[in-house]
Amino acid sequence: MAAAAAAAVGGQQPSQPELPAPGLALDKAATAAHLKAALSRPDNRAGAEELQALLERVLSAERPLAAAAGGEDAAAAGGGGGPGAAEEEALEWCKCLLAGGGGYDEFCAAVRAYDPAALCGLVWTANFVAYRCRTCGISPCMSLCAECFHQGDHTGHDFNMFRSQAGGACDCGDSNVMRESGFCKRHQIKSSSNIPCVPKDLLMMSEFVLPRFIFCLIQYLREGYNEPAADGPSEKDLNKVLQLLEPQISFLEDLTKMGGAMRSVLTQVLTNQQNYKDLTSGLGENACVKKSHEKYLIALKSSGLTYPEDKLVYGVQEPSAGTSSLAVQGFVGATGTLGQVDSSDEDDQDGSQGLGKRKRVKLSSGTKDQSIMDVLKHKSFLEELLFWTIKYEFPQKMVTFLLNMLPDQEYKVAFTKTFVQHYAFIMKTLKKSHESDTMSNRIVHISVQLFSNEELARQVTEECQLLDIMVTVLLYMMESCLIKSELQDEENSLHVVVNCGEALLKNNTYWPLVSDFINILSHQSVAKRFLEDHGLLVTWMNFVSFFQGMNLNKRELNEHVEFESQTYYAAFAAELEACAQPMWGLLSHCKVRETQEYTRNVVRYCLEALQDWFDAINFVDEPAPNQVTFHLPLHRYYAMFLSKAVKCQELDLDSVLPDQEMLMKLMIHPLQIQASLAEIHSNMWVRNGLQIKGQAMTYVQSHFCNSMIDPDIYLLQVCASRLDPDYFISSVFERFKVVDLLTMASQHQNTVLDAEHERSMLEGALTFLVILLSLRLHLGMSDDEILRAEMVAQLCMNDRTHSSLLDLIPENPNPKSGIIPGSYSFESVLSAVADFKAPVFEPGGSMQQGMYTPKAEVWDQEFDPVMVILRTVYRRDVQSAMDRYTAFLKQSGKFPGNPWPPYKKRTSLHPSYKGLMRLLHCKTLHIVLFTLLYKILMDHQNLSEHVLCMVLYLIELGLENSAEEESDEEASVGGPERCHDSWFPGSNLVSNMRHFINYVRVRVPETAPEVKRDSPASTSSDNLGSLQSSRRPKVLQRENSGTAQVFSLVAERRKKFQEIINRSSSEANQVVRPKTSSKWSAPGSAPQLTTAILEIKESILSLLIKLHHKLSGKQNSYYPPWLDDIEILIQPEIPKYSHGDGITAVERILLKAASQSRMNKRIIEEICRKVTPPVPPKKVTAAEKKTLDKEERRQKARERQQKLLAEFASRQKSFMETAMDVDSPENDIPMEITTAEPQVSEAVYDCVICGQSGPSSEDRPTGLVVLLQASSVLGQCRDNVEPKKLPISEEEQIYPWDTCAAVHDVRLSLLQRYFKDSSCLLAVSIGWEGGVYVQTCGHTLHIDCHKSYMESLRNDQVLQGFSVDKGEFTCPLCRQFANSVLPCYPGSNVENNPWQRPSNKSIQDLIKEVEELQGRPGAFPSETNLSKEMESVMKDIKNTTQKKYRDYSKTPGSPDNDFLFMYSVARTNLELELIHRGGNLCSGGASTAGKRSCLNQLFHVLALHMRLYSIDSEYNPWRKLTQLEEMNPQLGYEEQQPEVPILYHDVTSLLLIQILMMPQPLRKDHFTCIVKVLFTLLYTQALAALSVKCSEEDRSAWKHAGALKKSTCDAEKSYEVLLSFVISELFKGKLYHEEGTQECAMVNPISWSPESMEKCLQDFCLPFLRITSLLQHHLFGEDLPGCQEEEEFSVLASCLGLLPTFYQTEHPFISASCLDWPVPAFDIITQWCFEIKSFTERHAEQGKALLIQESKWKLPHLLQLPENYNTIFQYYHRKTCSVCTKVPKDPAVCLVCGTFVCLKGLCCKQQSYCECVLHSQNCGAGTGIFLLINASVIIIIRGHRFCLWGSVYLDAHGEEDRDLRRGKPLYICKERYKVLEQQWISHTFDHINKRWGPHYNGL
Repeated sequence: MAAAAAAAVGGQQPSQPELPAPGLALDKAATAAHLKAALSRPDNRAGAEELQALLERVLSAERPLAAAAGGEDAAAAGGGGGPGAAEEEALEWCKCLLAGGGGYDEFCAAVRAYDPAALCGLVWTANFVAYRCRTCGISPCMSLCAECFHQGDHTGHDFNMFRSQAGGACDCGDSNVMRESGFCKRHQIKSSSNIPCVPKDLLMMSEFVLPRFIFCLIQYLREGYNEPAADGPSEKDLNKVLQLLEPQISFLEDLTKMGGAMRSVLTQVLTNQQNYKDLTSGLGENACVKKSHEKYLIALKSSGLTYPEDKLVYGVQEPSAGTSSLAVQGFVGATGTLGQVDSSDEDDQDGSQGLGKRKRVKLSSGTKDQSIMDVLKHKSFLEELLFWTIKYEFPQKMVTFLLNMLPDQEYKVAFTKTFVQHYAFIMKTLKKSHESDTMSNRIVHISVQLFSNEELARQVTEECQLLDIMVTVLLYMMESCLIKSELQDEENSLHVVVNCGEALLKNNTYWPLVSDFINILSHQSVAKRFLEDHGLLVTWMNFVSFFQGMNLNKRELNEHVEFESQTYYAAFAAELEACAQPMWGLLSHCKVRETQEYTRNVVRYCLEALQDWFDAINFVDEPAPNQVTFHLPLHRYYAMFLSKAVKCQELDLDSVLPDQEMLMKLMIHPLQIQASLAEIHSNMWVRNGLQIKGQAMTYVQSHFCNSMIDPDIYLLQVCASRLDPDYFISSVFERFKVVDLLTMASQHQNTVLDAEHERSMLEGALTFLVILLSLRLHLGMSDDEILRAEMVAQLCMNDRTHSSLLDLIPENPNPKSGIIPGSYSFESVLSAVADFKAPVFEPGGSMQQGMYTPKAEVWDQEFDPVMVILRTVYRRDVQSAMDRYTAFLKQSGKFPGNPWPPYKKRTSLHPSYKGLMRLLHCKTLHIVLFTLLYKILMDHQNLSEHVLCMVLYLIELGLENSAEEESDEEASVGGPERCHDSWFPGSNLVSNMRHFINYVRVRVPETAPEVKRDSPASTSSDNLGSLQSSRRPKVLQRENSGTAQVFSLVAERRKKFQEIINRSSSEANQVVRPKTSSKWSAPGSAPQLTTAILEIKESILSLLIKLHHKLSGKQNSYYPPWLDDIEILIQPEIPKYSHGDGITAVERILLKAASQSRMNKRIIEEICRKVTPPVPPKKVTAAEKKTLDKEERRQKARERQQKLLAEFASRQKSFMETAMDVDSPENDIPMEITTAEPQVSEAVYDCVICGQSGPSSEDRPTGLVVLLQASSVLGQCRDNVEPKKLPISEEEQIYPWDTCAAVHDVRLSLLQRYFKDSSCLLAVSIGWEGGVYVQTCGHTLHIDCHKSYMESLRNDQVLQGFSVDKGEFTCPLCRQFANSVLPCYPGSNVENNPWQRPSNKSIQDLIKEVEELQGRPGAFPSETNLSKEMESVMKDIKNTTQKKYRDYSKTPGSPDNDFLFMYSVARTNLELELIHRGGNLCSGGASTAGKRSCLNQLFHVLALHMRLYSIDSEYNPWRKLTQLEEMNPQLGYEEQQPEVPILYHDVTSLLLIQILMMPQPLRKDHFTCIVKVLFTLLYTQALAALSVKCSEEDRSAWKHAGALKKSTCDAEKSYEVLLSFVISELFKGKLYHEEGTQECAMVNPISWSPESMEKCLQDFCLPFLRITSLLQHHLFGEDLPGCQEEEEFSVLASCLGLLPTFYQTEHPFISASCLDWPVPAFDIITQWCFEIKSFTERHAEQGKALLIQESKWKLPHLLQLPENYNTIFQYYHRKTCSVCTKVPKDPAVCLVCGTFVCLKGLCCKQQSYCECVLHSQNCGAGTGIFLLINASVIIIIRGHRFCLWGSVYLDAHGEEDRDLRRGKPLYICKERYKVLEQQWISHTFDHINKRWGPHYNGL
């Protein structure tokens, strides 16, 4: 039967491939079941064969790619349904067969039950959010998926969240990579024990089916790969094949997810060699298999790989392209063996690189590498699968499949070995790849999983030569881009370096391989193998030497370079990653004595490599001039291993040092770099462009310094401690090119340096010496001391945030070094040296971060200028540190003036380096110091305070580190006699200081003043004065050449060098070089040098004392302090001297000198006793005078400028304080708009543009600078105090039903349903959403001035973030943002209005007057400038908001709309001001909002326009309020839609309508009259609302109680009477009838007491009273009285004139006493209630709803955010968007309403508006506040602009984490959130945030 079934399948297949019939599915299941049964029998051969036949059919039928393979099959596969159908069919078969006849899903479930899930192993791809916990990780690469992380316990750990760059896998459960304490709950249990054994038959089918399936996949891959002609496989073809294979690979991936049981089957299949051999050998008769095998061989060959069988042909002899039969077919070995030149395409590339003559250099290499590089033999499916994965450039799906298998231990080992075997091939493919970035990421994604595991790495190292392979592969990779080095001897150099311009280096293509190498070196067992293997070390040093001297810079001397190359990035990155990081990795394993041997090995091969390098570049003793390379990795390897050896391994330093000659060579290049740094900072390299500065900065920058400058300085310190000090010092000055400057003469010639560079180069040389002598980083400091010093240096430059400190402090770059950033030592040191400044806000709105600032005692004792200089990237940081130090001293009262850098005591030297201090005690240095002191004293040019400072620093260092106390006696012997030959008798600084030098012979230009005849009068006879004549110097020079003190450092150095090289003294005597070598002689054109003899008669001590006089500006200013207090000599560390300027420094030095030797003390006293003659006024040549004047002038100018700036700053500050305190409207100082004198009645305005003052007039109106903006803040008020929370789970949602805007909307639409439209539009206010808010900065300008200002802005090309075309500008005075000008109405000043005097008219008269005034139609004034402006500003106001917020009428364009809109603008502004005052008027007073308010002007504009629409007197509500009409019961029914009953009107709206309909300016008594009348209506509404709210029983009780009192005299002012009357009137309208029982139950049964009723009535009326009082305050300028909250009602009532003046305050206050009825109360109430009656009879429900107006709105708030940011992030970053149902790339959430939106998402774009912009218009009328989920920042959208506001979430150190780069836990900062909310409510985003940009609707 089965055979038949199989035949049937075969038969059906071709005819209808795309529609497998339902019958077939049954067949499949049956067949599968049958086969399973057959295979389960003990003798299953027959079953097996049957299955093979079936699989052969099924799996080869699905081979559409093999169009040539066989006619029928191809046609079948391609026929009709295309290839897809056949493949699906095959997959279906496979699933059926695996399940063995059962359902596939049940099969999956069954297999999963046997999963021993000890490891998580979840694989993710790039951009996935994962976690890393350093506390739990053993390997630095450890990572966890979010689920495992949150289910484990990591409280208090050092963890962070990160976005995966390259993809990764979860390590939970893997104890090789992380500690078990960090495992999550699921993976803690070692569950393998209790999982039952897998039943044999469950997976039996899989074992048969899967090999065929995988083979089929491999055949596919073979078929699909076509070797490209020349230019790499076209991406398209490969991707096509991969797309076709997508379902197959996904199927395999699903299998891996079934758990451990299935994985082990897969492992068997993938690693079984027999299976592979049987299926793929291509030896069978099957044509397809044969063909596929051929394709496989071709692919192997074309990859430059040989199949082991052909080894005879390829392996030994170097194949030229000809020997290969493939060459004929056009396949050229892309990467042939290295002896030959690379194939042609790479050569072309060479030319195009513009490298000109730099040809690549090839090195041929031995055959051992050959086997690593070129031979691959595949023995299993796994190996070939990996081969194709690499060939196809690591498709993501394949990578994921291969990684998903890793939890299977057996597979892990097999796969790692396979990966290592293919390592060379990976490198080749990577080099050729066009997408090397993606590919690199995928490679690392795999390798990091394999190599982070120490056990595995060790195993592969031992069994597969992992280290050999890696080093060889790296070497090969770099060999492809070598060029000849041009360093030193360009022609004959044999050295090759990498070419940094190559893509390989520029794009960091090498990083996957290097990062793997670093990764395996971090394992101790592997690193030990490496350090023991001499061959490997030699190869590695060979590799490192490729980088030695790369990226050579040659100084441009004439032209500026045309093209600045940016290759230096590549060079620094390469040295750091390929050389330094592996070095740190190795060093981390050399920490103990036992590892001495390793160090010896490295040092030995390093020195050999260095020696080879010196030979290769032909280096003798002089570096080539004007060139520098910053890359000396061999020197640095040597230095760092030396340092480790001494510090940790107790090795004897001398045992690993080379001979003197080698040391001399070693110091040259690092010294050259130090000198070049000084040259670069002196602008001597400007013609090389900016990039050379970039290199100098990178060299010292925090990530590079401890792999670059620190080892260099250390190496120089080692050389200095072992070489002759005189030789070393003279080399330094020669390298820095300042030898010629070090002469006593006042003039000299420098043949190698321009005069303008001399000063800075001299400073550079001295600073370098100071650093060299005082830096102890590698000379004895412990790690904690180093960390502390680094931290202090960084904090002294500037206050720092925690993260920038972590970044700036050079940690040991090897991630396993133990000084992990954030480790405990870091935190403890930080808390010891710094104070935390919590983030504060400045009123300007700039957000501060939490900062660390040095403690006072750190400034006092630890500030170390040397460390600061060493670590600054920018020179200005040194200045910044000094300024901060100065400020500290001033503040703490330690020193008032300008201090010098303090001298800091150093940690003691490690004994091995004691020799370094000999530098301080060598004659050469003393001569230099003496000369410089003398020159400074004599005011020679080109010397600065900095030079003096460094000279004194060196002297002090010498005194601190002097040898044992010298005995005074021996020193005094033979003083004067020996003095003539040489400068100083000995080499000890202490004794040399007092040594007097009488005469010095100098060489000077003939023009110098010393040559002139006028020798000083004081010259004594032994002066040799006669020699001053310029005729005899040459003779003299010849005679005295042996003894004369011509000071030539260079000659000194040459001699030393010669001696050392020649070793034998006899030779040395013959080869003494001439004094001035030819190289340094002056060019012929310069004036001739002659010799002159100067009389000096000074010692260092006397020079110091004279300097003291000079610095203090007083004669005899120095008085030895020990004469008063002898104690001072015994303990010279006196705090008095620790901070101060040069004078202090000199005193400190003299004190130290005296305390170290009695002789010195005596001599100092003697010098002081001689009254020092005044320093002779020196002759100043004109040129010198000029430079001096210039300096002085500059200094003065600088001081003037400082003064001006300070003055300007203080002015600006005081201005800001008065004008710009926009942040908090509660407490700023009012700014007068009007500056009128009391007697003048006209207001006077200042124009801030033309500066003139005057009144505003009809033809030249003045206007206020205003900003109009639409606002929906009011609409966000809710009636409950608790702000809504941001939803952080699916259950929580926010519905906007209870917002103010929604309630008002509902009310309006309800009215419009039942009443006449035009009347509805007068009964409410709009503008709760999209209302126009007007604000001003209070500055005024002439409107014509404004127009010309706008013109000038329009022509100004540099636009500052606002759009002039939209009328936007900034106020010319205070730069506040604005977009319109509001004309000021000519006329009186508010305060002294003649209209304000109260009249004694009765209320009835006033009511009549009001009616008449409203009746007069307002004619628009004639066409004056003012009226035009009023019109245009009205247009601006309308255009500010969207049409939907203006048009509420049913008939579009009706005038009622405009009318409603205009009075609502007034309402919006009043309501918002009320909110700014905190929602009530208790604070009283004219807050600034009052003074800077433009309501008065706004009212004029609105009134002017509203009076154009006269309300028909029939409909004027004023009539209804003040007159009784005939009641016509029929009236209500006839009209189709009645008017809105007056009880349903909004009283505040009525108030505004009444007032704006009056001619302006308004009279006070009219205003009061209107308020009184409206209050009666309001009170009646309050009673009606109260009656509806309470229960049936209460109502009847009140009805009766009130009725009894109705006859009393003041019944009209008693709420009980009125209430009972209202109830009885409303009763007639069936209003209360429909109440079922459920109604009563709903209303909470309050027991109403008189107090609670009074409170209820007052609360109902308060909002009206507040708005009215504000209005009165603005219109009539009256101040608002302050009060307590409970008395607000009575205070406002009396302020408005509602309370009769004779009212006694003793009784408890009753609101009803404010009533003043214009007509008998009961009549008018009856009339009002009657209007409702006809309506409520039909619609009692709606009638009731309309009576209860919600009047108590709480202040608006933004949504409340959770404490921890993670809760927001976890919910939203995976949430799908409700519009496009995708997970947005940039999700954002609105903080006003909680809507989730896609930022910038094209998916949700509507009519060219992206979703955020759209939402900002709908939710905030153009203002949106969004939290960007992936960045934790808040973005503000305002109209057409947007800005990044900052973050309200800060980490534990008070810092933002924009873009979540650091991934530390973030917590809400309540203060910041308050500030944000405050800016939203007060509409000040535009003023406070400075960085706005247009968003072009794209957010």
